[in-house]
Amino acid sequence: MTSIANHYIDSVIGHLAALKSGATADAMARAAEAVTASARAEGLCYVFGTGHSHMIAEEVHYRAGGLALAVPILATVTMLHESALVSTVMERTEGIVEPIFSRYDITPMDTLFVVSNSGVNAAPVEAALIGREIGCTVVAITSLAYSTAAAGGRQRLADVSDIVIDNGIPPGDALVDVGDNGLRCAPASTAVAATIINAIFAKVAENLADNADAPVYVSANMPGAKAHNKALAGRYRKRNPHL
Repeated sequence: MTSIANHYIDSVIGHLAALKSGATADAMARAAEAVTASARAEGLCYVFGTGHSHMIAEEVHYRAGGLALAVPILATVTMLHESALVSTVMERTEGIVEPIFSRYDITPMDTLFVVSNSGVNAAPVEAALIGREIGCTVVAITSLAYSTAAAGGRQRLADVSDIVIDNGIPPGDALVDVGDNGLRCAPASTAVAATIINAIFAKVAENLADNADAPVYVSANMPGAKAHNKALAGRYRKRNPHL
């Protein structure tokens, strides 16, 4: 590997290591308790993000080793696969989240994760506000440094969430300098956010395994997976439109 590639890997490792202590670790622990409480009340854990952050919602959906109570909130207009340029405009457009959320029966017993690295676009902020109005626990995964630098007087996701998990990523997301012209490359928010939510879900699975089998999917290629996963999907299918 080249030195710049190694520098990026080392930087990502540093950000991941920082998750294990301090305020971020405390917030992750509180998020795990919130999801555990939802699970024990037969609630669900919804995950929403726009742009690249939507990948965290897909990351936890029907995932080997993942919680079956995780429900992604997905809408083509906020994703990247049809038009990245349009999705960038839409995530900054007020009023688009309410019709997206109308597809999902979110209740006060549920937990809602809203993922936004910059933390200032209209869609994630509105998503958190809708969650707060419903009465569910709203967990933000965001960069406090980025949202502070970018807010310019705008309301931040961190300002309207019950639990704020700071991913520690610098403004602009990219970690590595390219030459001497100020250009930076190699983003880290996706890798760090995926680690955050999977670490939280691991703790939830441990909590739930104390009294009963945790609702965790098994890889389809493992022995007994078909029957195991079919039973879990049947348990949650009515409340997860993506199963």
